[in-house]
Amino acid sequence: MDENNVKKIREAKMLSKAELARMAGLSPLTIDRIEKGKPCRMATKRKILLALGLKFHQKQRVFE
Repeated sequence: MDENNVKKIREAKMLSKAELARMAGLSPLTIDRIEKGKPCRMATKRKILLALGLKFHQKQRVFE
């Protein structure tokens, strides 16, 4: 399983899964699966990074 910091960063920004999903144009279920460490496509990672206000080159901070 991929380890990632999506949940930690989302909670630090005081966003719910539903809010992050809406901002990223993804389903809350997708956010839930990613937070649990399931793999996802690069395009999905890009959407999450942008929704969290991060640049794509910062992806290492979020996705190990």
